[in-house]
Amino acid sequence: MCGIVGYTGRRPVQDILIEGLSRLEYRGYDSAGVAIEQDGKLEVVHRKGKVSSLAHTLGHFDFTGTCGIGHTRWATHGRPSEANAHPHTSCNGRIAVVHNGIIENFAELREELEGLGHVFTSQTDTEVIPHLVEEAYRESHDLMQAVREAAERLIGAYAIAVVSSDEPGTLVVSRKDSPLVVGLADDGAYVASDIIAVIDATRDVAVLSDGDIAKLTPESSEFFNVRGERFQPEITHVDWDVDVAEKGGYPDFMLKEIHEQPRVIRDTLAGRLVNGALAIDELDLSVEELNLIDRVYVIACGTSYHAGLIAKNLIEGWARIPTEVEVASEFRYRNPIITPTTLVVAVSQSGETADTLAAIRDARVKGARVFGITNVVGSPVARESDGVIYTKANKEIAVASTKSFLGQVVSLTLLAMLLAQVKGKLKMNQVRLLFRELADTADQVERILADTSAIDEAARACKDAASALFVGRGMGAAISYEGALKLKEISYLHAEAYPAGEMKHGPIALLDEGFPVIAVATKSPVYDKLISNLQESKARGAMVVAIATEGDQEIKQHADHVIYIPKVRDAFSAITASVPLQLFARAIAVERGCDVDQPRNLAKSVTVE
Repeated sequence: MCGIVGYTGRRPVQDILIEGLSRLEYRGYDSAGVAIEQDGKLEVVHRKGKVSSLAHTLGHFDFTGTCGIGHTRWATHGRPSEANAHPHTSCNGRIAVVHNGIIENFAELREELEGLGHVFTSQTDTEVIPHLVEEAYRESHDLMQAVREAAERLIGAYAIAVVSSDEPGTLVVSRKDSPLVVGLADDGAYVASDIIAVIDATRDVAVLSDGDIAKLTPESSEFFNVRGERFQPEITHVDWDVDVAEKGGYPDFMLKEIHEQPRVIRDTLAGRLVNGALAIDELDLSVEELNLIDRVYVIACGTSYHAGLIAKNLIEGWARIPTEVEVASEFRYRNPIITPTTLVVAVSQSGETADTLAAIRDARVKGARVFGITNVVGSPVARESDGVIYTKANKEIAVASTKSFLGQVVSLTLLAMLLAQVKGKLKMNQVRLLFRELADTADQVERILADTSAIDEAARACKDAASALFVGRGMGAAISYEGALKLKEISYLHAEAYPAGEMKHGPIALLDEGFPVIAVATKSPVYDKLISNLQESKARGAMVVAIATEGDQEIKQHADHVIYIPKVRDAFSAITASVPLQLFARAIAVERGCDVDQPRNLAKSVTVE
């Protein structure tokens, strides 16, 4: 949530900051700003709105400074405005700070600082930081020491980058519970909240740990840990291609990422069947320890939560282990029953979701084993779990998750199969058969993507609706939740999802002439029950859009629009049925003129509660 970029070196910094912020805009885009050292002072420019607005304004200036920081914001404290945009400055204007995260004790600090004569100009929690640094700098006249002293006063999560016109060319950075990387190159040092912002400049980065602080200048980079001890960071060489951040000929990132899903399935499954048996060595649990697992919690937020609902069906159905799916923000506060034989599976696309991280930590304290499923190597979820499956989705730019979701579903399916294998509930020949069928879903998704005409037609029929209802039964119910979320996220069309059997218990009151009902109506053990629910919908005048199995002619009698998908085992229907729902949501958003990559009020990574 929010993006940071900074540079100090021998190159003019203005274009570096704008390019980096453009790469980070998926993390937040309600305002943006930069602070650039220029002629012995800090030039600070803010703009409400996207980075393009800031870039346009900077085009009227000719800043030649070679040290600066930038930020693109997703609002937490204070509405989107120029006054609340980062960077924030000290009273004397000689210190500037950008910050990701949330300062929980900002109100007390602000009251204290105002008592000392400091004047605040924003509603943000961040603004306390430059004033704290200013107070400390008066004593030490050392920017790094002042940042360290200020950070010690902060309660909450932060990644911060600080510059001061009193120490030209110096960039000081620190972090706690919010990601920050330092890129090292011959022309200087870079800092960013995501590697993608600096990948054109350098492939060698140091990932800061909690409490680390770094002092960067054009000539040197010094790193200190939370105890103040100097250390040499481990340098990671990034080997993925720059075109990950490019659209590759697609009109938007969302469509590009939907089309990348067959590759994600194949990559996530690669090397997982060894000598006829499933192998997930990263789980870091022995067969004996796995066999003792008697309860599973899947904790997640948003789209990842829906992947957990699918996993519950599979783990209980195959491994016969009681499984609960919890919204991470609720899990940590309700004192769940956890024992040493409990497995907590934390699912997070970014690997830095604040609620999920907090739940992981609580679970570990209570003695559970924790397993992470994430898309980001070296992310906090990966580091704080006993083991991890990486979904191999590569970088996902569109805010509404598509390929990461499918990677999560495939990874959770593997986990369910492994638990069933260890528990002896699935025989080895059954595991091999299921694995082959799971691998075949990559080809089946490609078939869906090859012809989207029925999806586009259904979207045009629904684009002017005020609301929509998604329904399904069994596995279809879990898929429906994700379909409704996608539609809400990117088209702003209100949508709800219910198990179809619940319609008579309330939602059917919504239905009238032309009301869209989107049904996951694939062939399954509860298909006949779902058909009955669709008949109830049609009797009230609803317009039914059905996701159905190829060859199903009966469904045409009960639906106005039918979107056919290849026949798969019901256990794998979430993978194939989710794809047309993603395309359906995107098509409606495009018809309604919405920005599908950057929907309003949302950010890609949610690093605050």
